[in-house]
Amino acid sequence: MPRKVTKAVFPVAGLGTRFLPATKAIPKEIMTLVDRPLIQYAIDEARAAGIKEFIFVTSRGKSALEDYFDHAPELENSLRQKGKDELLDALKSTNMESGAIAYIRQHQALGLGHAVWCARRLIANEPFAVILPDDVIAAEKPCLQQMVEAYEETGGSMVAAMEVPKDKTSSYGVLDLKEDMGSMVSVKGMVEKPAVEDAPSNLAVIGRYILAPRVLQNLSNIKRGVGGEIQLTDAIAQELKNGHDVFGYRFRGQRFDCGSKAGFLQATVAFGLSRPDLQDEFSEFLNEMTMSRQAAQ
Repeated sequence: MPRKVTKAVFPVAGLGTRFLPATKAIPKEIMTLVDRPLIQYAIDEARAAGIKEFIFVTSRGKSALEDYFDHAPELENSLRQKGKDELLDALKSTNMESGAIAYIRQHQALGLGHAVWCARRLIANEPFAVILPDDVIAAEKPCLQQMVEAYEETGGSMVAAMEVPKDKTSSYGVLDLKEDMGSMVSVKGMVEKPAVEDAPSNLAVIGRYILAPRVLQNLSNIKRGVGGEIQLTDAIAQELKNGHDVFGYRFRGQRFDCGSKAGFLQATVAFGLSRPDLQDEFSEFLNEMTMSRQAAQ
């Protein structure tokens, strides 16, 4: 039986240039979907999967992330004195135990593979998860929890996967399948951002990974790939060349690309409509907007 996955890496060093000017002042990961920042959705998903140690790979200008996960005694005391217990409970989910969270700087923007490699000393010789907060996944059972349960049966390394339109494959890492077993696929190759005509399938890698510690050694040895960056996909593909198992997992849920403005807006609508305290008023507003646009046309 494979070792339990208790560590997760969160690569959050990016500048978030697609969301300027907002990200001039705040990290993209602190931007809110309804009333929770993107990073909180990622942390909650990791906790549900049994993660105990949280490793953030950051860069300059990300101190707001550290503050977000710290205790806020003055705010907590103020809420307590005013009897605002519900807000106090909401704050508890943002507090991390001492020693549960670590921050590592990525001094050069050399890609996702390099960001994960920066965490190698804290990972040591254990399997670990990687969560990209830009990919927000709405699911009855959180995506990483689904993957951990599948991983306990398979071992090896595992990537979250979803089918995308063929003409979009050049934007993703794409799986070359050895065997399709439904929710699980056995992988014989991976290609990072292939030309559309060269894509081996339309099954794309999404921002959730469970990786064997060998992948970190692979990252130490590989050269820069697509875009002059050290690609995590290349290091996982090296596992296949070395005779180790890699699986793709078709998760159950809806993925939103919150690294794009359109995806962020779509997620805001979807999560807003899923909230019992907001759905009636919000749905009414959206219907009115739709009707007024149709009338204007």
